[in-house]
Amino acid sequence: MKAMVLHKKGSPFVLEEVPDPVPGPGEAVARVLACGSGLTIHHARAGRVPVTYPVIIGHEVLGEISAVGEGVTLLKEGDPVTMHCYLSCGHCYWCRIDREALCENLAGFTGRNADGGYAEYIKMPARNFIPIPENLDYKAQPAETSVICDAIVTPYKVVRRARISPLETVAIFGAGGGVGIHMIMLARWAHARVVAVDIASEKLDKCLDMGAEATIDASRDNVAEALADFTEGRGLDVAIDFVSAPSTLETATEALGRGGRLVTLGGNTPDPFRVSPAAMLAKELELLGSRSFTKQEIRESLDLVACGELMPFVTETYKLEEAEKVHARLEAGLITGRAAIVMD
Repeated sequence: MKAMVLHKKGSPFVLEEVPDPVPGPGEAVARVLACGSGLTIHHARAGRVPVTYPVIIGHEVLGEISAVGEGVTLLKEGDPVTMHCYLSCGHCYWCRIDREALCENLAGFTGRNADGGYAEYIKMPARNFIPIPENLDYKAQPAETSVICDAIVTPYKVVRRARISPLETVAIFGAGGGVGIHMIMLARWAHARVVAVDIASEKLDKCLDMGAEATIDASRDNVAEALADFTEGRGLDVAIDFVSAPSTLETATEALGRGGRLVTLGGNTPDPFRVSPAAMLAKELELLGSRSFTKQEIRESLDLVACGELMPFVTETYKLEEAEKVHARLEAGLITGRAAIVMD
């Protein structure tokens, strides 16, 4: 099969012919129809996260089952599927209560520690494949369907974790990014009032198009003052930080009102940030991390798209051999919404 292979940190993709994967017991193989290209995937391409080389990256996959291994009974050839990228054990306490991202025996991530979707076929444990609902026309919209398992489910989990309610005020830091744009979409779906914060001023108009009530250009505006104006001094109900630098986390926390919740999703910043214990106590603040999502949340996100509640915002598609081009645009911050590799 054809695959885009990374051999070492900082090296370009190499288009190679590699052996077709063969499923072992409990495994399945899918023919890849499309694979999303977002910043999480790009961090693997850029070597900013631990990667086992050589590797085929890509964890936002739409495919059709082409073969199943011994003992697999819930999948059959031809089934359309997406996937859960965490290589969890399936039997520890956290897996049993449907919180696979906290697995005690996590073996890594598809596209980092096991080959992913930048190839014609992908092999995974069968339990990681998730069927596409019958009423979701994946053939008509392969790119959009492929990114549901990340771009939609990530903010869907945040809505639930932060308990976003109608008419609450929500600020999204990094709102112009591929998941940030979809966070606006999901917060509006929850009937919240949204203010979008970003340093990429050219993306803020699209944030308004996606449902933000106001925008703040962090490259020139005083974010704290602008958020105070937006809430008329009451403070935010929820702040969602996709940047998660100390400066954004501290600004977001200080902007919270009584009962406010901060959600951080940035996993590449090890530096701590400062928060006032007195403010946490006086306002009863909640500081939350949101790590990935569950298989059930992916299923629910697929159903939301299938029933017409939402549609992923994909603006650019590429062929497999054009992977280097899309990642150059991701590195430069030029993609609004999501991009995807679509197979011929």
